[in-house]
Amino acid sequence: MTVRKRKVVVTMSLPVVAIVGRPNVGKSTMFNRLAGRMISIVDDRPGITRDRLMNICQVDQQYFELVDTGGFGVEEFDVLSEEVEKQIRFAIEKADLLLFVVDAQSGIMPLDEKLAKIIRTQEKPVLLVANKADNPSLGYDASIFLRFGFGDPVIFSALHALGKDFLLDQIIKRLPRVETVPPKPVMKFAIVGARNVGKSTFINTLAGEERVIVSEMPGTTRDAIDVRFEIEGKTFLAIDTAGVMKKGKIKENVDFYSSVRAERSIRRADVVLLLIDASENIAHVTKRLAGYVVEEFKPCIIVVNKWDLAQGKADIEDYQKYIGKILPGMPFAPISLTCAMDGTNVRATIKLAEKLYEQAKTRVSTSELNKAIEYIRSNRPPNSSHLKSYPKFYYATQIDTCPPTIVMFVNNPDFFGQEYQRYVMNRIRELLPFKEIPLRLLIRTSPGREKT
Repeated sequence: MTVRKRKVVVTMSLPVVAIVGRPNVGKSTMFNRLAGRMISIVDDRPGITRDRLMNICQVDQQYFELVDTGGFGVEEFDVLSEEVEKQIRFAIEKADLLLFVVDAQSGIMPLDEKLAKIIRTQEKPVLLVANKADNPSLGYDASIFLRFGFGDPVIFSALHALGKDFLLDQIIKRLPRVETVPPKPVMKFAIVGARNVGKSTFINTLAGEERVIVSEMPGTTRDAIDVRFEIEGKTFLAIDTAGVMKKGKIKENVDFYSSVRAERSIRRADVVLLLIDASENIAHVTKRLAGYVVEEFKPCIIVVNKWDLAQGKADIEDYQKYIGKILPGMPFAPISLTCAMDGTNVRATIKLAEKLYEQAKTRVSTSELNKAIEYIRSNRPPNSSHLKSYPKFYYATQIDTCPPTIVMFVNNPDFFGQEYQRYVMNRIRELLPFKEIPLRLLIRTSPGREKT
């Protein structure tokens, strides 16, 4: 097993705009509004956002990276408050422009004063935004915020998008002009799994920095977090997801939203990394996630993390058999043994993911496919002993990629049951360049022929 510890360099040359403020001033709603889509979980309770969330925004031909941060000074989560504030400070240090968000309805609060003092020490351009100005007829007194020394505040309502165009215009005026289109990721991969299997540590190892919070406290990550990074000149997008809980244990909206976002991340991804903790039994939620990956026909690597804790206790072959028994729906999925903490096999796993993505994009010729189908049929034709007519293959063709989708035309689809279809797909994987990915097989009556 090769240990790879080379640091990955993050190469984002876009100007960075960081949204900062105390809890419940509407930062996440503002982030979603400016990004133009629902990314950050929005909830009335303070402390929902913990990590830095990022999204590339475009205004006309100008691009910038927008960053959402946790609420400064959250006291409800003493275990994580220090880590949340560390992420806020990272965002402030890297930002080319700070959006200091205050609440137009509640006025100045002590935490606003405290954060303003920290911002002033950074000597960064600051745009003060008085959010929650949801009803212009109320005539909010924005002049009270002048005491911060950041100039006139922009009056804004993230909830109703009031003042959005003006706010974006003010942001663009304060940024260096960058019209270069950001590089498109060569591959998007989602990292999913149960709680505390090491997803965030895996991401940080790839990013070469503390990009997301790592804690032994379950449920630390809540949002689906996009992390762009570069390896050997190629840009990748990793999606870190919240640890999924059993459905019966989901009691709060935030846990439900996290679960929904994990499923959405699987749909967005080109390849899924399903993380398992080698020191624990495979969780029920892992089986549920695996089932969803299979339903979505996504290439998947079963990543056995924390393998260093299992070495000496578990034999590799026995562990592979254990995985095959617990996750029978993806026998084609390769297994990668990793230790995200020290970087063992982390980058090798990404190279393997690239290989799977190339398989998923492969298209074979109709003649090559039919040659394989004929070989499969001649070795094991469908069982016809109970049928009145003989099952006939006519021809097959590949109609799509990602996943490779094959239509097989026959005399009667009813003659080709699920068991035989699984056999055909397994043999196609062996004979054609689809060895480690899911296939979609469609059985259709041949055009112009009636069922016989």
